[in-house]
Amino acid sequence: MFNKIINQLLCTEYFINKPPLLIDIGASGEIYSKWQKIAHHCICVAFDADTREFNATVEENQGYKKLYKINRIVTADDLETKTFYLTKSPYCSSTLNPDIYHLQDWYFKSLFEVEDTVALPAIQLNKALEAIGFDYIDWFKVDSQGTDLDIYLSLPTEIRENILAADFEPGIIDAYLGEDKLYQVQKAIEDGGMWFSSFVVKGTKRINEKYAGINSQLRNSPCWAELTVLKNGANGDIRSLLLLIIFSLIEDQWGYALELIDKSKFDNDILAEIRTDILREVSKNSSKKIWDRIKSLFRG
Repeated sequence: MFNKIINQLLCTEYFINKPPLLIDIGASGEIYSKWQKIAHHCICVAFDADTREFNATVEENQGYKKLYKINRIVTADDLETKTFYLTKSPYCSSTLNPDIYHLQDWYFKSLFEVEDTVALPAIQLNKALEAIGFDYIDWFKVDSQGTDLDIYLSLPTEIRENILAADFEPGIIDAYLGEDKLYQVQKAIEDGGMWFSSFVVKGTKRINEKYAGINSQLRNSPCWAELTVLKNGANGDIRSLLLLIIFSLIEDQWGYALELIDKSKFDNDILAEIRTDILREVSKNSSKKIWDRIKSLFRG
């Protein structure tokens, strides 16, 4: 049912000339799982650094309405090149030097060992957007290994304040020199009028690799977090309201979607229809859970 609601909304006039714009910094090459339901309605701008001349390719057959691939490292500073530390694990490579001293007693320390450094072409996010003709972001996703917050705060205020959803992966332990930490990201999120929709703590074991034999007997400790945040209220126009409702449904935040509708200043038939559909779906799911619980009691 929610897939039908989402698709109906994204086919309305509000998104024909201004499709949802998704930013993916640190893209894996695949469609982000949370965007699967909406990708074919959206424009995605994904960044992948290499040493060629500046290039922004546009593809239309990759699951998105349009996919822009930009071959640059995104940085907060206005630099033409940036030192990039290539680590044993490519997932740990960063523009920041790993903090090997503080990593030495963590089980994944060897993944951060620097094998080479290169100077890669860099670009600020707002300049990349200007180059391809966009001046807005709807969903901002970044995994830059230590500089997520700097990149987010480097955006012009008008763009940053109109972001409706965002994903960050801030560190909890000291993994990189000068990295953005979880507590700093949390403050910026709250100051920016966002709230936590999901908060998943990730980690590994605190033990030096020389004691690998007892690794299996230890618990994981928090090392970083995966966060998704939503705007605390729409931006005052019907497009942002509908899109924030869509993002809320993607996040399974049905209550927040209802809150947005009930507090809306717009008298719109679409909103009334969405409200009815959400309440119907919630009621149906609640009844199913109760019935499944009753059946499990009898089976027990």
